[in-house]
Amino acid sequence: MSMKAIVQSAPGGVGTLTLSTIERPIPQEGQLLIRVHAAGVNRADIVQREGHYPAPPGASAIMGLEVAGEVVEVRGPSAFKVGDAVFGLVPGGGYAEYAVLDSALAIAKPERLSWVEAASLPEAWMTAWFNLVEIGHLAEGERALIHAGASGVGAAAIQLARMLGASVLASAGSADKMAFCSRLGAEHVYNWRDLEHFAPMVRQWGGADLVLDPVGGSYLAENIACMNPDGRLIFIGVMGGAQASLNLAQVLVKRLSLRGSTLRPQPLAVKARLASALAQHVLPAQAAGRVQMTVDAVYPLSEVAEAHLHMESNRNLGKIMLHVE
Repeated sequence: MSMKAIVQSAPGGVGTLTLSTIERPIPQEGQLLIRVHAAGVNRADIVQREGHYPAPPGASAIMGLEVAGEVVEVRGPSAFKVGDAVFGLVPGGGYAEYAVLDSALAIAKPERLSWVEAASLPEAWMTAWFNLVEIGHLAEGERALIHAGASGVGAAAIQLARMLGASVLASAGSADKMAFCSRLGAEHVYNWRDLEHFAPMVRQWGGADLVLDPVGGSYLAENIACMNPDGRLIFIGVMGGAQASLNLAQVLVKRLSLRGSTLRPQPLAVKARLASALAQHVLPAQAAGRVQMTVDAVYPLSEVAEAHLHMESNRNLGKIMLHVE
């Protein structure tokens, strides 16, 4: 059977993306086939479109890492049945009318959430939980520096850090983004465009025990300089370059940990643990009003090029989403 999906003719710009009719994916044992109603757009999709972030072996080459929709087929034992409303993280294939979702990663969609709201949660919140909780061990009373705080992951990380009892300093690139970060719970927000060197300001605030950084090379020296003893620096991107010199003396004296982190290639068991954390901790917090939804813009699937350009413009406050008719 066929479906509509966004396919790519070759690596490159948004002009390489087209809405085409292709064959539906076939779920394997332990998987669900989902009729997709909404899918998230992530920075990783841009990098994949440009040819620098290929899909893992065995995953769909179609972009899209998170979906929400209705179960139409179940293969193997599962907590879900045909007709159930679910959302979850996928290794690819989200920009389509149908997608395959591992049953272990599927989360029941609460009625209070729209399809778009549900689909906006997995990538950002599972990334935030993986890096702040499992890797970063962020503790109550510590200070977290969240770069690009108005991004999808940044917005989730600010809120999660506050849930964990940490204080948050966030960076953003405009007055609107600064106000957005403050509304999410960041006690201190600075405009990175106004600061050539942010380390002195962070040290004046008390220093950072954990830094979550999607920028990379151009921020390395300042990150190292602003961190407290036993601080943890976690790289989740290299938007500011992949090369930098490192002052090992500071790393040694302050006993710093530097860690690179990507969610997509993690084993299924790790992702299942993160999905469980989202269901057991984030959804109840959202229901109680302690977590805000952060959907910035919604585009129909046919306007995926405009959604990518919106992300590349760095204007978004939170998540950019696709609605699948």
